[in-house]
Amino acid sequence: MPSALLEVEGIEAGYGRTQVLRGLSLHLSQGERVGLFGPNGHGKTTLLRTISGLLRPWRGNIRLAGTGIAGADPRAIVDRGLIHVPQANTLFPEMTVLENLKLGAYAPRARADAAATLDRVLALFPRLSERRDQPCRTLSGGERQMVSIGVGLMARPAILMLDEPTLGLAPLIKDELLEAIRQVADTGVPLLVVEQDVEFLLSLTDRLYMLNHGEIELETSSDGGLDHARILEMYFGKG
Repeated sequence: MPSALLEVEGIEAGYGRTQVLRGLSLHLSQGERVGLFGPNGHGKTTLLRTISGLLRPWRGNIRLAGTGIAGADPRAIVDRGLIHVPQANTLFPEMTVLENLKLGAYAPRARADAAATLDRVLALFPRLSERRDQPCRTLSGGERQMVSIGVGLMARPAILMLDEPTLGLAPLIKDELLEAIRQVADTGVPLLVVEQDVEFLLSLTDRLYMLNHGEIELETSSDGGLDHARILEMYFGKG
């Protein structure tokens, strides 16, 4: 097995006195694509926020390329190339598509190649090239999500974490976005993707983790198939 690029070991975290993550562990190897799914409210977003430094863990270790990053400043984590595209967009609505994209390359690791990276992002998302001078507030939900992923790519990620990138999108836009994510994966960028569309995760990823009540319930290879009865039981309870 390739050496782990990202290691999460025994992470506990939450909000106030409410514990969400309960001793959770997972790993991501160089060039690997990993999917994460499970019921809403069971810790998927909290996990990504903890890995990216937006939430300080109570206990446990997180290592990126062998270096501990648990509790590190989010800017330092971005500088090391771990890029988190959060659920819903966090764009500057009055700024143009192009201005938002260029902001994604603020980290030193991304600045030198910003022009070439921008060309690749606009080729990946032709809609954004057409709308490059429009304020982001004028875009559709799907187009704003494209900008959000584009901003993440502008940072030249060593790992790209996507939190439900297709949530609430119309089917045609969803298919377009999923194809773009596949193309990103094909470039070799390691991915950690939270997504409710399990069939898409099966087609995109090498391995899947199923998260339930803040713990990893199941780990499986994507080509090994899934026990759909078990998934239904997780989501809806025993009949």
